[in-house]
Amino acid sequence: MADYRHLIVDTSPAGVRTITLDRPDRLNAVNDALAFSVGDALADAASADAVRVVVITGAGRAFCAGLDLTEPPELPHATRADRLDPYAWVGTWVQRVVACEKPVTAAVNGPAAGAGFGLALACDIRLVAQSARLTAGYVRRGLSPDAGVSYFLPRHVGLARAADILLTGRDIDSAEALAIGLAATIIPDADFPHAVAAYAARLALGAPIAQALTKRMLVQTFDRPLDAALRDELTQIKVCFSTADVGEAIDAFREKRTPTFKGR
Repeated sequence: MADYRHLIVDTSPAGVRTITLDRPDRLNAVNDALAFSVGDALADAASADAVRVVVITGAGRAFCAGLDLTEPPELPHATRADRLDPYAWVGTWVQRVVACEKPVTAAVNGPAAGAGFGLALACDIRLVAQSARLTAGYVRRGLSPDAGVSYFLPRHVGLARAADILLTGRDIDSAEALAIGLAATIIPDADFPHAVAAYAARLALGAPIAQALTKRMLVQTFDRPLDAALRDELTQIKVCFSTADVGEAIDAFREKRTPTFKGR
């Protein structure tokens, strides 16, 4: 596995790849090194046979505070505007989250702002600590959104609510995140690491081919009409029926045991 800057990357025996943003002294704010490391780590997780599930979280008390406005770019002659365009920076994160055919879970352990908010929105599932706060916050810095925020947020919460959140730049607490559909669940802070690990381990027990095909359909859901969705469902479920995993599931049901899926 590569040696990533400002990341802690590990894989559990169950196949859970945890990518931890590791600039806790800066609330895991994004500099050049972190930005490129995250993109590379996501690509590596997507291609690794041993990985069944990806979890993204932050070290210390934050998930990701967004762009580090205090640190100059590392790239020669680059400005902040240069490194934001096009996809070479945090846009790569969300593209690789979406392209990854394995479930990607954001474990939002603390503040998620700006690009950190966008990264969480791009993930398939968001587990949110009770004390966490989520915010776009761009307008509070005189900026418009990046990191896919303008794309994902309306799809999660609707256009009117997204406009309220983006144009005011206000914070969203965990209770509101759950109520408006941004969080799958809220977890008490003291239980957060254990609960995330348990959730990810359960997710890793799923049938990999079925999960990949399901994620593919979910990613496309707002971009196709009903008849196309129905055809896609039929196509994908036929693929599933051709796998050994379905046979294993049927055998396990008959034998009253938990199936062991191999992804074939």
